[in-house]
Amino acid sequence: MTGGPPRPYSADAELAESGARRISYSQRSMPLLEALAARFRADRPFDGMTVAACLHVTAETAVLARTLRAGGAQVALAASNPLSTQDDIAAALAAGDGVAVFARAGVDRRTYYEHIALALGEYGATGPDLVIDDGGDLMNTLHDLLPRGNVSPRGDGLPARGTPAPRPPGSPRARRGSPPPRTPLARTPLGGCEGTTTGVLRLRRMAAEGALAFPVIAASDTPVKRLVDNTRGTGQSVIDGLLRASGVMLAGKVVVVAGFGACGTGIAECARGLGARVLVTEVDPVRALDAVLSGFRVLTLAEAAPIGEVFITATGTAEVITAEHMAMMRDGAILANAGHFDVEIDVRGLEALAAVVHPDVRPHTDMFELPDGRRLLLLAEGRVVNLVAADGHPPEVMDLAFGIEALALAWLAGNAEKLTPDVHPVPPDIDAEAARLVLAALGADIDSLTPAQRAYLASWHLGS
Repeated sequence: MTGGPPRPYSADAELAESGARRISYSQRSMPLLEALAARFRADRPFDGMTVAACLHVTAETAVLARTLRAGGAQVALAASNPLSTQDDIAAALAAGDGVAVFARAGVDRRTYYEHIALALGEYGATGPDLVIDDGGDLMNTLHDLLPRGNVSPRGDGLPARGTPAPRPPGSPRARRGSPPPRTPLARTPLGGCEGTTTGVLRLRRMAAEGALAFPVIAASDTPVKRLVDNTRGTGQSVIDGLLRASGVMLAGKVVVVAGFGACGTGIAECARGLGARVLVTEVDPVRALDAVLSGFRVLTLAEAAPIGEVFITATGTAEVITAEHMAMMRDGAILANAGHFDVEIDVRGLEALAAVVHPDVRPHTDMFELPDGRRLLLLAEGRVVNLVAADGHPPEVMDLAFGIEALALAWLAGNAEKLTPDVHPVPPDIDAEAARLVLAALGADIDSLTPAQRAYLASWHLGS
């Protein structure tokens, strides 16, 4: 971006109109947020409050922003991934919904962090009352902006990448700049929500070091979200992104899934459902056992590297697929990442291996040609493939995930001052309420425990 620091998104009417149509299409499949918006209009839980959010700028996120606005909040939105922003959605939110949007597709690292800092300071130097994050970049940036007495010093939260490898001809990844200087904030927010496992892990490390300055709800840790969002949503949307970017037929292919947590499980099951022969790699013996008992073959990544035809990482950690692994891969192997950050596949190591890079052989697909003629295909520059190469989770999935976060944020608005600066679970009644509201919208009904059943469960005297 040029012409000074970026300001809230402003775009032409045609782009905004396109985004508004897409938001309306998603909204019809999000009954939980629709019900919460009606409730929030009556209760006004966010009256006089400002909310800063760092989320993927998609149609589903727009529905969440509208829901918070219905509750009285002023909302500033930055993107949680430089490549996942949908510009028409950003334009529609800015033009028709009163949301200050700091996001644009394809920005560099410096502008990405500048957008986050601007969203945090959009409503004055006091900063936001509440925050929502997706991966931890907003939380880390926010702690950098707080008065230094509030938090421990820390870096910018990104894994060190060391000295960059020489670029082969045609390399598609431009060198990233450093985060820009930022204006300090005057006060600490009341609280916040984090929607990803990766972000929660970062926050727990901050809390353990005494660096976390306010209470945060771990919205990713509820049973409902793990089932619907992590397993079902990630499984479907990652395979969707893989197919859109690569165009391959999965039936008969050897697909290697690195990580068998909630996300990896969904990916493995979806790939198997399309006829792929799925191998799983793991470092956790319990999850590895789960994979074996689920019918998957488990082996090390070094063993899988020469066998696999498609590789998908879903671990939440760095340097999962290394240059050593890629040097063993067969011609035409496809590499995709489902983790939040672009650190699971060693892209710089792949660039160092390549004799030449052919960018954009398909949309979101770069081909790396090795000196011996083998070609490896990298999807979405190693970033989260379901949001870069596709549309992310279906609206029905994000309805539940965002519904839990909206309920948690409303609860925080009235209860944050009672909480310590730490990572807190979602109150169980919020998880159950979200599930009940979605079931009602779907026309499903469930049984209730009888008084006798409640008495049995409450007593240790009763037996066979």
